[in-house]
Amino acid sequence: MTNADLKGLYRSSVADTYARYDLCIERGSGATCWDFYGRDYIDFSAGIGVNSLGFSDPGWAEAVSAQLFKLQHTSNLIYTEPCARAASLLAGRASMSKAFFCNSGAEANEGALKCARKYSRDRYGEERHTVVTLSNSFHGRTLATLAATGQEAFHRHFGPFPEGFAYAPPNDLEGTLGALGDGVCAFMIEMIQGEGGIVPLDGEYVAAAVRHCRERDILVIVDEVQSGVGRTGSLFCYERYGIAPDIVTAAKGLGGGLPIGAILFSERTASVLGVGDHATTYGGNPAACAGALHVLGRIDGAFLAEVARKGESIRGRLRGFPGIGEVGGEGLMIGATLRGPSARGVVDAGVREGVILLTAKDRLRLLPPLTITDAEIDEGLGRLHTALKGAIA
Repeated sequence: MTNADLKGLYRSSVADTYARYDLCIERGSGATCWDFYGRDYIDFSAGIGVNSLGFSDPGWAEAVSAQLFKLQHTSNLIYTEPCARAASLLAGRASMSKAFFCNSGAEANEGALKCARKYSRDRYGEERHTVVTLSNSFHGRTLATLAATGQEAFHRHFGPFPEGFAYAPPNDLEGTLGALGDGVCAFMIEMIQGEGGIVPLDGEYVAAAVRHCRERDILVIVDEVQSGVGRTGSLFCYERYGIAPDIVTAAKGLGGGLPIGAILFSERTASVLGVGDHATTYGGNPAACAGALHVLGRIDGAFLAEVARKGESIRGRLRGFPGIGEVGGEGLMIGATLRGPSARGVVDAGVREGVILLTAKDRLRLLPPLTITDAEIDEGLGRLHTALKGAIA
């Protein structure tokens, strides 16, 4: 197959819901991939944060393949070892009590919302059901998670949306406390707003808002779908803020490339959902859990220190690049404002130069594989520098 053959097959067969890059990928290794003509690209996107160990990591592929030859799927009516081991490891590493596995970040957030509503209903009745999220947030593409998303752009076309959501201004304590009033059951936040432009929450703001929630028995849900599983230089970004959430959601990098999401419950919320309250056919899939076990097994203290080091290096070097303004983020979750060129213009120029980038609203976003090598960083940044010069010209 050629690049042109693949594009033609997409045009005739795949629903046209993405503004795809002018890029076809045949194979990859680490943070480098190749098209059908053998041209190489440095990947600073990791499949939007999914390929935590890069393309086709040998250890990960071996772990998943070994599981496929043993057992690829049962149902959640049956006990399987990979699901139990992955739940124990993930919950333990996160200092949470139990885990529920699903297939995506949106599904994890849906389950978290259901748990919060049931927790409050069991204790206070039906009227206390509002979930407060932050303006500029993003929580998924299902109807409920779109309703939870605090961006008007995502609220077009698909109404009416589920009720019971309100939005507070991020890093504005007075405005947030005003929203966390009577009738609220949960406060749902991203520690770094990913799709919103790589915008971190202020530590003092988070601490004060969480104290307010504790005083009123409002559950704190932390959406770590993009920022979790080592992305920011700690296993979960909330650890850097010194808080103990009631519910945490994860996905993206957890499976190393296979679809998996997770809801982590604290001791306070671990028994809220009982038999029949929540379910998923594919959740806890043995192959996906085998991938997650391998990913988690690789993420130790030394690994996280390397993520932090590489992220600091990339951010420092970006600050001297043409067209780059403010640079922020944590670890290998990096955002940069642009002076002059558009974010999509830089992405398109990057593809032409052989580097894969992302946007986040009007900002440039970099989510490289956590295992990206220094040589790949050097090559990718060199190509990005050339792309920026071309986009500005």
